[in-house]
Amino acid sequence: MLAGRPGSGRTALAVRWAGSVAGDYPDGLLYARLSAPDGGRVGAGRAARMLLDQLGERPGAALLPGAAEEDPACEALREALGQRRVLVLLDDVRDAGQVWPLLAEKTQSLLLATTSGPLMGIDGIDPVILGGMDHRAAVDLLGELVGGTRISCDPVGAADLAEACANRPAALRLVAGWLRGEPRLAVTDAAARLHAVPPPAPVVVEGPQRPADPERETVPVVEGDPLRGAFELAYRRLPAARARLLRLCTLAPGQQVDLRTASALVGCPAPEAGASLAELAELELLEREPDAADGTERYRVPGRLYGRLVELRRESDRASEVELARARLLERLVRLVDSARLLLDPAAGPNPDPLPGPLRLRTAAHAEGWLLGEREQLLAAVADAVGQGDLDGSAGRLVTALLRALPLTGEAAPADLHALHESVLKVAERQGNPRRAAAALLNLGDLQAAAGRWEQAGERYRRAVELARGAGDEAGCARALEGVGHGHRALGDPLRAADAYGRALVLRQALGDQAAEARLLVRLAEAHAGLRRFEEALREYRSAAAVLRRTGDGRGEREVAALSARLQRHLGREGSGPLSE
Repeated sequence: MLAGRPGSGRTALAVRWAGSVAGDYPDGLLYARLSAPDGGRVGAGRAARMLLDQLGERPGAALLPGAAEEDPACEALREALGQRRVLVLLDDVRDAGQVWPLLAEKTQSLLLATTSGPLMGIDGIDPVILGGMDHRAAVDLLGELVGGTRISCDPVGAADLAEACANRPAALRLVAGWLRGEPRLAVTDAAARLHAVPPPAPVVVEGPQRPADPERETVPVVEGDPLRGAFELAYRRLPAARARLLRLCTLAPGQQVDLRTASALVGCPAPEAGASLAELAELELLEREPDAADGTERYRVPGRLYGRLVELRRESDRASEVELARARLLERLVRLVDSARLLLDPAAGPNPDPLPGPLRLRTAAHAEGWLLGEREQLLAAVADAVGQGDLDGSAGRLVTALLRALPLTGEAAPADLHALHESVLKVAERQGNPRRAAAALLNLGDLQAAAGRWEQAGERYRRAVELARGAGDEAGCARALEGVGHGHRALGDPLRAADAYGRALVLRQALGDQAAEARLLVRLAEAHAGLRRFEEALREYRSAAAVLRRTGDGRGEREVAALSARLQRHLGREGSGPLSE
């Protein structure tokens, strides 16, 4: 475990050390960040899914979140790690509850965690506490970042500046970026300017929150904190447009941005946004992330700067401007997801509203890579929008677009679909739309049923029955009742299953839905057979065959005939004919 304050270089050290020993772990290096810059906490289940994805373990329905105390993805990860020798790097861990569910009891793998404090309750931790760099290394770092000649010509000023930065890498990098933009400023004067930055008040972080986040937290800013002072120096020399972009980057999902999202946030052309992001990264105000699969450069707001940037955004940007920026971002994501879907499903026709060239997804492979590569950010965008509740229209369109597009990749994780349908349910309940809420509950029930969690599925189906009945949605009510019947049957209660199927059948008959009527008659027959009501079962089979005959479904009729014949053979009545009266 590497523990240190934000800006101490803990992540950079962990990544470098992991790279140096990667050869000892032939099955790979896994990485997951367990905190967002806004203080959001990534749960152990979500972390396990991210790591399983890196291992190439495709999550199935069994990994769907349930009511159990532990997320099943954690057990799947422990099993996978027990069979491999990998190095797992968990960055910015907030508490032991994020880590211990991921630990396999017997494994040749190594887990390295970075954190700002102790992780209580985990045995076998070998902690390394980071302070600042040693003084000579801090001066050398300034020389590398600013230019050796400028630093070597003023060794006393360089030493004073390193001391003013408390020898902390993040503060040194920020000051170096500022100095590069001030070529006429003496290094000695830089230290004096840093000391002159006034102390701040504590900042309360209230930015977009992930669903798993606990209550909002206060980000302490220590009086005389060199990191804060270095940031103020760098921020003050930014042109107004770049300062605004930096502030609005705090609105991006996970605080991760590229030219597609940044241009939407500020309403500027994509090339201009890309150049501004690169300049902010050069000034150490944004962190470079690994490039996207298509080579798009990605950046991230450093967690150590997030709180102050949120404070500056509240001071500088009107609430209406912030809401407009968020709306532009959501609509941009909707268009991107829709364009990806159309590329993955050519039968849907050409895109009626193509994006500008620098933003465009050009091939099906490009679209699939973008969807899978940005999946976490897209889900975070949905969670942020639904959580804030003021842009439900845009949030709903993004959810719908994702539910249509993700299955086309062939890698739509049930847990992701579950989260999206939960978002639909939350918005529908907030808007007082029982029909849409019932549809969301039906989809959630289907996902739980596919995972074999029939009790949880039954709860959702029964809630859907109530909502659909209240909304006058007979088709939705019938579908929900059928789900209730499936649940009772799976749990070994054919009597209640028959009752639910019977009520669903009445509704389908009233709607004139003959295909559903035939299906329910077969289900009802099977429930009767489970109750040893064999005559009733044969009667329902005959009724189903008659419905299928009227609709011209010969194949379905033959399948029902085979079921009836099998039951008759069981009863020793082969001679009467499979469908005889």
